[in-house]
Amino acid sequence: MIMGTSLSFVIILIIFLIAYVALYKVYLKSKDYRIANANEYLPEDEIHTLRQIYFLLMMAGCFTFVVLAIVFNNIDLSYFAIYDFAISLICFIELDKSSYKGKLIAFFLIPFGTMSFLLMDFSVLEFFSITHIIAMIYMIKVYYAKFNEYTRNYGLGIAILLLFAIVFISMYITSFVEGVNMLDALVMSSNAFTSNGYAVLGNSIPGKLDSLILVWGGYLISGVSVATLTSAILMKYFDSKFEDFDRRFKEMEDLLKEYKK
Repeated sequence: MIMGTSLSFVIILIIFLIAYVALYKVYLKSKDYRIANANEYLPEDEIHTLRQIYFLLMMAGCFTFVVLAIVFNNIDLSYFAIYDFAISLICFIELDKSSYKGKLIAFFLIPFGTMSFLLMDFSVLEFFSITHIIAMIYMIKVYYAKFNEYTRNYGLGIAILLLFAIVFISMYITSFVEGVNMLDALVMSSNAFTSNGYAVLGNSIPGKLDSLILVWGGYLISGVSVATLTSAILMKYFDSKFEDFDRRFKEMEDLLKEYKK
């Protein structure tokens, strides 16, 4: 049993570190391509808002993991393990590991418990499941600090926090009163918020995730389109005003020259 646990520990650690190195290299390499540059698609203000949303999403993702890990009700364990692996990997990459505390938290972020279930269909590392939950709670604090710092440094508003709170509080309420899992509740809340109805669109988990991408992707693109159109109208208006002002200024200049003569 001890040999099996040790072997599982080593295998999971190797897999996680390989995924970390591969994803980090892809992230670094993507900076060299225009297709990965958000400035090519979105206005700068929209990019700042998306950055705020990202920090809030990571907070919500860590919090949702903690809730699901404690309640553990009406969820597919395989998809839960994949979800844990994905969010833990992102947190592991972005965590400051320069201090001893950071290194310890990073180690506890490795999802030994759920990955052992995913690889061997049972969990052999229950202790690390408890410390993993503690590490996720710590990451909620980290991302909240990142959100505050980013908002303060760029002089941004926190209205997005209210929008985000409405959607995710609604998700938890919907999950409780409708008796559905968190993913179904999020799809239902998103559809209701964007005026697409209240039904769960999709029968499978990948289908429901695709529904969420379409709903929020459409919401984002529509917002960018409105902002771009407004900007274009204002630019055209002020350009015409500037041209008129420039013409009048030249007329005044010509009159002054005539007056001096």
